[in-house]
Amino acid sequence: MAPRKSAASANDTKPTKNNATTKSKAEPKAADKPSTKIAKDESAQAKKGANGIKPARGRKPKEVEEAPVKAPVATTTKPGRGRKPKSVESVPETAPATAPAKPGRGRKAKPADGDVPEVPAAPATTVAGTKRAASKASPTAEAPSKRQKKAVVSVNDAPTGKLDIYVFGAGEQGELGLGSGARVKDVQRPRLNKNLDSKSIGVAQIAVGGMHCVALTHDGKILTWGVNDNYALGRDTAWEAPTRDADASDSEDDDEESGLNPRETTPTAIPSECFPDDVAGFSQVVATNSASFALTLDGRVFGWGAFSGNDGTWGFFKEDAAKGIKFQKVPALIPQLSNIKALASGGDHVLALDHKGYVFAWGCGEQSQLAHRVAERRRFDYLVPNPVALPKGKIQAISAGGYHGFAVDDKGQVWSWGLNNFGQTGISNGAGDDNAVIQRPFIVKALSDYKIKSIVGGLQHSIACTKDGAVLVWGRCDDGQMGVDLKDVPKENLLLDSREKPKINKEPVQVPDLKADFVAAGIDDCIAITTDGKAYSWGFSDGYRTGHGTDEPIHKATMIDNTAIRDKKLTWAGCGGQFSVLAGPTVQL
Repeated sequence: MAPRKSAASANDTKPTKNNATTKSKAEPKAADKPSTKIAKDESAQAKKGANGIKPARGRKPKEVEEAPVKAPVATTTKPGRGRKPKSVESVPETAPATAPAKPGRGRKAKPADGDVPEVPAAPATTVAGTKRAASKASPTAEAPSKRQKKAVVSVNDAPTGKLDIYVFGAGEQGELGLGSGARVKDVQRPRLNKNLDSKSIGVAQIAVGGMHCVALTHDGKILTWGVNDNYALGRDTAWEAPTRDADASDSEDDDEESGLNPRETTPTAIPSECFPDDVAGFSQVVATNSASFALTLDGRVFGWGAFSGNDGTWGFFKEDAAKGIKFQKVPALIPQLSNIKALASGGDHVLALDHKGYVFAWGCGEQSQLAHRVAERRRFDYLVPNPVALPKGKIQAISAGGYHGFAVDDKGQVWSWGLNNFGQTGISNGAGDDNAVIQRPFIVKALSDYKIKSIVGGLQHSIACTKDGAVLVWGRCDDGQMGVDLKDVPKENLLLDSREKPKINKEPVQVPDLKADFVAAGIDDCIAITTDGKAYSWGFSDGYRTGHGTDEPIHKATMIDNTAIRDKKLTWAGCGGQFSVLAGPTVQL
């Protein structure tokens, strides 16, 4: 098998075994996330290594069509808070930001346009309010106290139907959920996950994090599997590895067991007692690099795990982080949120949309992914949900990328914010600049002529599909992320690296001959589910994440095909650090 290749993020590194969302050329330091700077070019050989959030490859492009307006630099390396703009600007400001690290393959991930809206006051819907040693037990954590049962008013619907789940890519940390057998480490093409049998388990919805997954079953159970270093699984996974026979050969050992922790590699339900008695059920689950969240039928949000920043793991709750408590080991209520309609997750941040059309964000905000300037001294303040400066009560949908966010309003306009060093927000201002960020939400004018149905961000690129099925992609383009021949992209839309090779596509480009209902994005890869239930993928393929049986980049959108899914109608896809998941109802075409 050829050695695995990783690509880079603007001064980032792709997911390493100890960093979990996405791919890397060089292992980032434990306390560092890569900067947003577009690094020097690397040869194909230099791509080999851990998977993770990738650092930028190639120097800063020689020309940038639009020079970004620089915002004042704070005394730290993170963006300062700054004042609210007094007037409407046609071009969003960009400010320095420390680029996130691309998690490499292995353990945990550390992974212009429009008017400036008025910052909304918090709506009435808010309420006051290391690697593990296999032989050691996880620290004990208190489960939430039981509440007295009371009537619960549902504002959300539970997902219905049962799905077949197919997995492929790198599974050496259990992220595929195939158990602890010896032959589960790399799956080159889609494989039915029998541990998630549609009849006996019945998964109704699934979320993919950097190196773990969360699934919601038809009967309201929450299953988790994958890396649990930062307690993203929300349950105890302590396990003592069996002693190996000193006389056994390596081949004998490999044939029987992989040495993986079965309590992590096998989908397992979080105990029901971890949630209060008055939780009647769940409507959605989402996953970041090292945390997970569940939305209840009555609009509350529970979460567990940890958020990380440029200097390593921060914590989960503001008060705990200030005391040096870095992990939330079991599900806990996010008390500031109520009446929530939908959640969306990025690398280390989360968005919540309530039923009144307001959006809240929390987590790491060092790259403006929370739509606020976050001063170093106040970074823990943003572990508490804060309102996002979007049109009051007008937002209908939300989504996120690695370090950026999107919102769609009631007029169909797309708003975006966050890290923009590769133009991943869809706003060309600052694309190619080391420290480019869009600090507050702006309308993405490049999408104004489209009726967007689904939109999501990868690490440094983004993808959307329209209501008539067109697939649009923009951002970083040097590893096949666009799914098109770059010769067909207008030259004025491309920024080049030092070798005069295309590095950034500043404007959305349509993928030809593809009509999709759903799209997903990974670190540097994409998947589109077509209207007839087929899956197409393209981009960086390290770890076989594109499902085509190769670890070489796929430059054009190509249908994933093997006997496991050939006669299936697929409806959903998700991309992790170096693996992917497909799902569809059990009925055949």
